[in-house]
Amino acid sequence: MFRVCYARIRMEVRDRTEVWRDIDEYMNRSMKANHIEGASLAIANNEEIFYAKGYGTFADGQSVTGDTPFPIASLSKSFTALAVLQLADKGRIDLDAAYASYFSELSPRDPRVRDITVRHLLNQTSGLNDKINPDMTRTPQFQSLHEAKRLLNEVQLAHDPGTTYSYHNPNYVLLANLVESVSGERFSDYLNHHVFKPLGMYNTFSVSTTQQIDGNEAIPSGHYLILGRSVSRSEPLWFVDGEAGIVSTAEDMSRWMLAQYRGHLLSPALMKQYHSAGAISPYGIGWLADQDETGRTISHSGIFWTYKSEEMVYLDEQMGIAVMFNSGLNAFVNYSAFIDGITDIMRGEKPETSFLNGRNMEMIMIALILATLVWGLYAYIRIRRRKKRLTTGKLILITVGRLIPILILLSLSPLVTFIGGGRVLPWFGIWTTLSSSIIWLVVWSLVNFVHLACYYNVYVQDTKNGRLESFAGF
Repeated sequence: MFRVCYARIRMEVRDRTEVWRDIDEYMNRSMKANHIEGASLAIANNEEIFYAKGYGTFADGQSVTGDTPFPIASLSKSFTALAVLQLADKGRIDLDAAYASYFSELSPRDPRVRDITVRHLLNQTSGLNDKINPDMTRTPQFQSLHEAKRLLNEVQLAHDPGTTYSYHNPNYVLLANLVESVSGERFSDYLNHHVFKPLGMYNTFSVSTTQQIDGNEAIPSGHYLILGRSVSRSEPLWFVDGEAGIVSTAEDMSRWMLAQYRGHLLSPALMKQYHSAGAISPYGIGWLADQDETGRTISHSGIFWTYKSEEMVYLDEQMGIAVMFNSGLNAFVNYSAFIDGITDIMRGEKPETSFLNGRNMEMIMIALILATLVWGLYAYIRIRRRKKRLTTGKLILITVGRLIPILILLSLSPLVTFIGGGRVLPWFGIWTTLSSSIIWLVVWSLVNFVHLACYYNVYVQDTKNGRLESFAGF
C-alpha cells in the first residue's frame, strides 16, 4: 500500500507533459525495435483519462490517433462476462445453474454437458478444449451464435466440468448466445445498449467475424512480421462473436478501465466476483486476477494473427493501461513489455529495455540462416572431397542427424499446442508466429537434403569400388 501511495505522490509532483514525452519516446522506440507499424495507447489514472494516443500511420500515410478503432481480440471476453453478470444482477441468469437449463432443445450425447454451469464457462473450466472442439481450425466456421450452441449436442468433453482449466474461446461464444437468448436482443445490440453507451464508449462496436474487420477502412490494416519486415495481410476468417469481436479506440478503452475501479458496473457482491480469480486458476470471470505488492490487478491479452492487444488494470492503484497493435502474435515480440514499460513511467521509474526485441531477434535469425547456407556449402565441398570410406552404419547415423529439422517442421503443430497450453493453431497462425524460424528450418532442411544426396552418392561409389577391389583380389 505504501508503494501505491508513493506512486500517486510521484505522479502529482511530476509535470504531465514530461510524463507524456517519456511515454511517447518509449512507445516510438519500442515500436521501432519490434517493427510495429501502428499502435494505440490508453491510460486511465485515478478519475480521468490520462492519455489516449495513436502511433504510426495507415498504409496511405494517414496518422493513427486516439480515436482510431483497433480490434481488441480476446479483451472482448471481459465485456461478454459483464453482460452475463448484468443479467445475473437482475435475477435473469443464475451463475451456478446448468447452461443447458436455459436451452430445453439441447440433447447432448455426453451426459456431462448437462453439468456445465454458466460459471464453468466464465472460468474456462467447462471441460471443452481445442483438441475435442476445434475453434480457430474449424472448417467451415460458425455463421451465428445459434449455430454455435449446437456443438454441445455432439461434443465429447475432455474433462469433467469444473475440474480442469482450459482456455477455450467457444466458452464465451456460448455465453454470448446465453445473453442473446435471455435478453431477447442481438448480442451486439445488447452490448451497445447496456455497456458501450452507458460508459460513453460511442466509438466501440462488436462484430461477428474477422471479415467485418478486414472490410472496414477505418481500421488500420493488420500485419505479421517476417525476417525483420512488417507484411500487411488480411485476417483469416474466424467467427469471433462473444469471444474476440470488439473493436474499440484508446479513448473508449480508457473509459472502460476507469469503470473497473469506480464500482458502478454491478452490485458490490458481483463486482467483487467479477474481479476475483477462479476456483482452480487465476482466470476468473473474463479476467486474469492477481495480487502483488501494488495491490489487486486484473488483466487480459488479445490475439489475432495480424493484431494484438494487452490490458492491465491496477484496481487499488486506480490505474489502467491498454495497448492495441496492428501486428499479430510473434514469437520474438514481447507485447506485455509495453504494459510494463508504461507502468514504470507512470510510477516515475525508468522502463527496462530488453535486448530480446523483435529487431535483434530477427537479425539473429537472418544471421543464422546465412550461417546455415555457408556451413551447407562448406560441408558440401568436404563431402565431395571425402576419401574415407563411408560405412552403412555411418550413413544411417548421418541420415538420422540430417532429418532433425524436417522432424521439427512436421512436429510444429503439436509442439505449439503443447507450449500454448493446449491451444490448437491453424497453419497460418503457426506461420505468422514463427515465420523466421520456419524459414530457417526450411533452409536447414534443404541443405541437409543436398548433403544426404551427396552422402548416398558417395556410399554408392564406395560400394561399387569395394566390389571391384574384391573382384580384382579374387
